[in-house]
Parts: sequence; structure tokens; C-alpha cells
Amino acid sequence: MAQIVRYCADCDWDRPFEQIHDQPGECPDCSDGDCVEWSCIDCGAALLIGVAWFRSQPAEAAELRGQVA
Repeated sequence: MAQIVRYCADCDWDRPFEQIHDQPGECPDCSDGDCVEWSCIDCGAALLIGVAWFRSQPAEAAELRGQVA
């Protein structure tokens, strides 16, 4: 398994993290082997690395008129 050292918020210290799905085709979310899921070896806290956060475009006010929440 691949390992890196990062700050763990739960341990409040730098800890080694493991990438559980480190081989291509193992990760159910990413088929190229570049899984973004890492876990702290000491406490198991999750860490996402390399996630592209996309902000959706806001809806126009005209699109929202007449819609009920």
C-alpha cells in the first residue's frame, strides 16, 4: 500500500496515511488507480487528496419562479 505523511486532525499530529486502493482498477470511484481516499494508520481518520471541487453555476431567478421547495 502507498503511504504519505500528512497532518491528522483527529490525532492532532503528523501521521502516516495509507491509500487503500493503490492499484489501477481497485478503486470503485476511480479506475485509473489515482484514488483520492487515504486513511490515518493510527486512528483511521479519512483524508481526501486531489479532489476537484466544482461549484455549480447558480440558477437564474427566472428558472426558480413557480417552483415549490
